[in-house]
Amino acid sequence: MFRYLPHALFLAAAWGGYFALHSLLASLRIKRWVAARWPAAMAGYRLAYNTLALLLLALPLGLLWAEPGPLLWRWEGAWKWLMEGLAAAAVAGFLVSLRYYDGAEFLGLRQLRERSRRVEDLERFHLSPFHRHVRHPWYFFGLVIVWTRDMTAGWFVTCAAISLYFWIGSRLEERKLVVYHGDVYRRYRKKVPALIPLPWRRLSRSECEALLRAERDSAGDCTL
Repeated sequence: MFRYLPHALFLAAAWGGYFALHSLLASLRIKRWVAARWPAAMAGYRLAYNTLALLLLALPLGLLWAEPGPLLWRWEGAWKWLMEGLAAAAVAGFLVSLRYYDGAEFLGLRQLRERSRRVEDLERFHLSPFHRHVRHPWYFFGLVIVWTRDMTAGWFVTCAAISLYFWIGSRLEERKLVVYHGDVYRRYRKKVPALIPLPWRRLSRSECEALLRAERDSAGDCTL
């Protein structure tokens, strides 16, 4: 285990650098800086951002593949079935959730097609069934998937880095959402947990509708 420590630290640094750059390029400050100097470039910013994010994954994933490290634990018996069931449910939840997002806007194709120079995201404020239980459904599904795998030392470092990024990244993302949606999002944030659903903290149908009535000028929609 101690022999793996230098590689584990290098892997952690690679994930840290990747997530730091990912968050920096997604920040409003950087996007406004680009928009002020090269306004026409904003049409392709989101697409370039997503493409770069995929390409840069090669370093941390390559390090993980090259040296996964010693096995820490393996799910067996009933635990194996439980973990596989949870992971399958998370994958299914993620696939179902895609219908509630604007895929073209998320990828950056819509901005490119419309030649949009806006710094802010184009997608309207909306609340899907998953958003009534957790503010960041994709992060929650991702956490379930990564932590239900058999655990090597390298995968543990990766899971820890992903979890830390989801926690920090969700807080940075919500700063932008408050800028976009103001008091409506602040009210929503007080009611619903960020990453892990809690039965006693959820948004009812009537509360969902009340939030979107308050956001009427933004033409939000609530998919129940």
